[in-house]
Amino acid sequence: MKRKAQDNHFTTTDNQVLFYSYWKSETEKPERTILLLHRGHEHSGRLQHIVDEMQLPNTAFFAWDMRGCGKTEGKRGFSPSFMTWVYDLNAFVKHIKTNHQTPENEIVVVAQSVGAVIAAAWVHDFAPKIKGLVLASPAFSVDLIFPFALESIKFLHKIKGTFFVKSYVKGKQLTHDEERAKSYHNDPLVTLPISSNVLIELYDVSDRIIKDAGAIITPTQVLISGDDAVVRYQPQKDFYNNLSATLKEVHIMQGFHHDTLGEKDRNQAFDLIKNFISKIEALDTKVNLLEAHQRGYTYTEYQELLMPKSPNFWNEINFSMTRKSMKYIGKHASQGIKLGVDTGFDSGSTLDYVYKNKIKSLGVFKLIGFGQLIDKIYLESIGWRGIRIRKINLETLIRKYIIQLNQYNSNKINILDIASGHGRYILDAVSPLKEKINHIKLRDYSEINVKAGKELIKEKQLSDIATFVNANAFDGDSIANENPKPDLVVVSGLYELFSDNMLIMNSLKGIYKAIDSGYLIYTNQPWHPQVELIARTLNNHQGNDKWVMRRRTQAEMDQLVANAGFEKMEQLQDDWGIFTVSVARKI
Repeated sequence: MKRKAQDNHFTTTDNQVLFYSYWKSETEKPERTILLLHRGHEHSGRLQHIVDEMQLPNTAFFAWDMRGCGKTEGKRGFSPSFMTWVYDLNAFVKHIKTNHQTPENEIVVVAQSVGAVIAAAWVHDFAPKIKGLVLASPAFSVDLIFPFALESIKFLHKIKGTFFVKSYVKGKQLTHDEERAKSYHNDPLVTLPISSNVLIELYDVSDRIIKDAGAIITPTQVLISGDDAVVRYQPQKDFYNNLSATLKEVHIMQGFHHDTLGEKDRNQAFDLIKNFISKIEALDTKVNLLEAHQRGYTYTEYQELLMPKSPNFWNEINFSMTRKSMKYIGKHASQGIKLGVDTGFDSGSTLDYVYKNKIKSLGVFKLIGFGQLIDKIYLESIGWRGIRIRKINLETLIRKYIIQLNQYNSNKINILDIASGHGRYILDAVSPLKEKINHIKLRDYSEINVKAGKELIKEKQLSDIATFVNANAFDGDSIANENPKPDLVVVSGLYELFSDNMLIMNSLKGIYKAIDSGYLIYTNQPWHPQVELIARTLNNHQGNDKWVMRRRTQAEMDQLVANAGFEKMEQLQDDWGIFTVSVARKI
């Protein structure tokens, strides 16, 4: 019997209204919720057969029409970015939790093709506490058929901007089910073009997620179609091999085309999915990451970065040349590089320079414009671009929660930042909301930062509400005894610099004690494409000639915060997945 879908809409974080379908459970209280993600060119209506044929009457189903697809309004085949789809999925899950009273840990995500890449990126980046993840024929690498097709698309995109690429795939290449193949061509809501920016970014995001699939601890099942002419086999297998989930499965569906869940023999896939869900519900699949600084894949990576030289011979030659060029040329030509060499590339002074983002040449290099070029290249490195987006995200969330606290508390609020650097991001954030604030306490261990921060307070005319003191961010007792007691605590760019989780836990416990009721805003660096370059070439603020970082997965960082007694509320990040900014509420 066909289960009738309810048409609904939800609003994204950037205030776009997107269409979704909802199939109610046939029982009064559903045992679980399955969230379905369609292929890139399709829509939620083409998932009706999954709801009917899986025969799970005690399950609620949801599916949304991605931007550019189906009944969602907007230009067909277009999204501002691939990661916008990921953020939309996060907003959709939040909507389901709030509006349909669905606990996150009862959700199973079943996704296919491009939808599967979106789901994998979401689970990787946001570390949701969902029950499980099923990925059918994930489109980590689409076979574009023609030699150098992707390179050509990238070149044209740079020359002419966003354009549309029409899918070459025919219905018969998707499934042996003739009726479903025919309906693919006759469905007016199927969108064959896809924007060039999204297609290019699909490969970039996929590459990141495959390499860092170790960050995923969610129980995961991967269904690979054995006769898939649309996406390549090996990236799917590499992703599976890299997963850290204690419960993971991979099945090669022999003879299946790309539309794994729409194939003629799809009941084989449905049986595997239902069996996998039963396993999840029967087992304790939780993973403890509090000791990830002593074991696990980011610990291994960290240990390798501590080695005197890169294991890769050609990389080491490149790093050696980079070190010498910075020492003999860069620090004499570029203000940014000089500041990094003198104070550490992770120092508050460097960070403030990156925030200001104003090119400055030095010495004779000013005359020939070479210094300006070097400083521009330095400031435009992907890590520094991510830092500036992190600042924007910090300011967005600081302002949002100042306003929110004021709505529920007639008193003006108190803010504490335990490792402020020069204090620019926090002072920029609060300046427009000065009238809502009683006191801002800025702390930093560095006298250089304290001095610069005090000057910045004067410059921004905030001396009546802001103070800056020298203090250790890992002294939990001193944080706990702060007076006045903070309503909002901010810790940014600090925990990422230290591998030891015991340090972090001590600091977080102090923050928990300091807050009577209120919020913690914290940052994390779960990924960095230049982590080895940084370790081999840059010095840090502690006087070491190597700036070696251990990446924390978002799941690890969130566990540390939860262990201290906080409940995560929301998260923002850059499109490269380098820096996240999260908010948690004291429980």
